[in-house]
Amino acid sequence: MTRLQGKIAIVTGSSGGIGRAISLKLAGEGAVVICGDIADTAKGDTVSTHEAVTQQGGTAEFVKLNVTDAAQVENIVKHAVSRFGRLDIMINNAGVATEASNPKPIWDFDPTVWDRDIAINSTGVFLGCKYASAQMITQEPLASGDRGWILNLASVMGLHGAPGITAYVASKHAVMGVTKSAALDCARFRVHVNALCPGYTDTAFIADLSPEQRAVVERMHPFRGLGKPEDIANAALFLVSEENTWISGTGLAVDGGYTAI
Repeated sequence: MTRLQGKIAIVTGSSGGIGRAISLKLAGEGAVVICGDIADTAKGDTVSTHEAVTQQGGTAEFVKLNVTDAAQVENIVKHAVSRFGRLDIMINNAGVATEASNPKPIWDFDPTVWDRDIAINSTGVFLGCKYASAQMITQEPLASGDRGWILNLASVMGLHGAPGITAYVASKHAVMGVTKSAALDCARFRVHVNALCPGYTDTAFIADLSPEQRAVVERMHPFRGLGKPEDIANAALFLVSEENTWISGTGLAVDGGYTAI
């Protein structure tokens, strides 16, 4: 499998869930993957993502990363370029849903929860786009004429609202705004900028749901219920491959029909 053979990729929030699945998918298609996260192993995992990639015969490295720190985001891009000569793919995946286990209406919403969601989900994506695009627009184009692919992880909550999770919804709407504006800035340099908008996916984000709550959430997705991290990774692979020749500035819902209701 060589759809990304020779490509250099960064995946933020790579240690678990969707980030881990995307990292493994890209590496399985031939990409060198630089895994960025605050820790190299997520809760419950005994093997880190970069180790899992190497065990499968791929090439990966881990760089400690806090996506809210501009210097650290700039550093991981510089690391990719110094080690491998360029950056072809940037996946801005790191995210949180701080209020998920304790939703509150807007009048009771905790400002510190707002600050955390916005810092990681929105500012983190902005910084990833900023430093990745600064590198990509200066590097030699590939045979396709493209210089790079940036993919931001939004959510169906970047397309819709929901009660009790104001900060998460706002932060993911911001991801869509960054994606669209960055896509327009980058278009003349042949750098693609897109977003994925997953539905509720079976990861640690929803691990605290009761069986009754989980059943309700499953019914919100007419096609097969909850998504799997691999469902999101499959869509990510297309959007950052050379098969994506004419898509930029869009948010692709990967949601089992959630947004069709």
